[in-house]
Amino acid sequence: MNLIRRAGFGGAIVRLAFVIVPFVVAPANAEAPNSSPAISPELRCASLTRLTIPGSSIEIVKAEEMPDAAPGTVRVRPDVPDTVSVSIPAYCRADGVIDQRLGVDNKPYAIGFAIALPERWNGRFLFQGGGGLNGSVRPPLGMQAAGDVPALARGFAVVSTDSGHQGATFDGSFRKDQEAALNFAATSVGRVTFAAKAIIARYYGQPVKRSYFAGCSTGGREGMLASARYPGEFDGIVSGDPAMRTGHSNLGLAWANVAFNEIAPRDESGKPEPTKVFSASDKKLITSAILDACDAKDGIKDGMIFDSAACRFDPAQLVCSGAKTDLCLSPQQVGALQKAFAGPRNSHGVQVYPSFPWDSGIAAEGVSIPGILTTAARSPVGPQNRERIDVDEIEEAINTDGMQRLTDTAYWTNLTSFFGHGGKILFYHGWSDPWFSPLDTLDYYERMAKNSGGLEQIRENSSRFFAVPGMGHCSSGAAALDRFDLLSAVVDWVEQGKAPDSVIATGPAFPGRSRPLCAYPQHAQYKGQGDTENAANFECQPH
Repeated sequence: MNLIRRAGFGGAIVRLAFVIVPFVVAPANAEAPNSSPAISPELRCASLTRLTIPGSSIEIVKAEEMPDAAPGTVRVRPDVPDTVSVSIPAYCRADGVIDQRLGVDNKPYAIGFAIALPERWNGRFLFQGGGGLNGSVRPPLGMQAAGDVPALARGFAVVSTDSGHQGATFDGSFRKDQEAALNFAATSVGRVTFAAKAIIARYYGQPVKRSYFAGCSTGGREGMLASARYPGEFDGIVSGDPAMRTGHSNLGLAWANVAFNEIAPRDESGKPEPTKVFSASDKKLITSAILDACDAKDGIKDGMIFDSAACRFDPAQLVCSGAKTDLCLSPQQVGALQKAFAGPRNSHGVQVYPSFPWDSGIAAEGVSIPGILTTAARSPVGPQNRERIDVDEIEEAINTDGMQRLTDTAYWTNLTSFFGHGGKILFYHGWSDPWFSPLDTLDYYERMAKNSGGLEQIRENSSRFFAVPGMGHCSSGAAALDRFDLLSAVVDWVEQGKAPDSVIATGPAFPGRSRPLCAYPQHAQYKGQGDTENAANFECQPH
């Protein structure tokens, strides 16, 4: 009997051993699901609390049957009011832990997880990525990049995890504990994958036929991790707005924050107030000027910028010739914009983190994560309102931080083993993301493609990148179509060989509007006739 093998680190490729008596968990590239009837459980849900898996420390602490749920009755997360807009068929939810122990400061730790096992299973497994620094087990629904129908409602078995610790979304205190830090960085993905596949095989009496991963932000990083360090365990991956170089992205935000602080008004204690650098009229002026310069490049002026490669905007065009008014910006404001969006360079002139693109959502307000101008480039973690910055010093600290290097996933670009068994990975990124520059993800995609066979070969056979104009971090935006189904796209590519040239996007920012999101390096271009609100009247063209 092969026992579970601990995850490898530092970019190592790991293949988990799944030979367990008395059942076998099949590898990810097993026979694809066919049109046979859905698979029903062989065990009762409640019996999972008595499940033992030889050679593992997996414990199911709770298992309960969840009845059919009507649309609007299932919450996406306990801490937000958003609900699932479709019905969720009956399923068994099992909550478990892996490696319960006492760690630093005598604090209890474990890798917590929850798995949803539908009453009618389609043979597929989805690992649902996390967010922030994780720290909680979110409902295993499979919502990310799935359009209006989450994976669980489609018949997928879905697992979610806290990645090895409990705490608030951006509470990093767990890093004091070595094993908890390693679990967050890399190990928990492998451990939870093993547990989920083993439980599924026992519950249904047969192994997983196809395995998928979908996540955004930290979940996007975890998806990249899955392709790089567990290349044999997943068939298809969707990675959105990946938090893949958080040290460098925080440096990029700190750089922009300092640029704004340099000209910011001061509060009574003398501290800068960067959110007051641009008034509401200033932000409206900047957004309008960007649209005037770039919107019509895709054939129609509609408040969205699809041909971003053709966008040429310089805030210098907005500088006042005289006194400051609502129709222009001061020279100081223009200088701060230019510096902030250009991104940091070290003393040798080397670009340390990419620029942020000019897009329609950079001043978005009233959304879950406002635009970069509205937040004044504030990071969700790390120091705020810096008044000076030494790029060389911060870069050196990032490069010598072993934990940071382990967590970052942008350095491993050889995915030949993952692609070699037919694995597919789709990337997407909101072009107005205020935390992670989409140009960093695009840079990774191009480097990965170069090191894995070349862009044309990779685009044809294995991976595609989708820009989402106007969208902020993972969703929302004042000028975004943020509802799209990349989960179906990756399943169709894996199981039917249908590579996604585009996916249709809709969203509440523009009711009744649809657009194709085209695979890089193409973009959606209006055909010149027909209803401009209908995606059918747009086509994918090269930049």
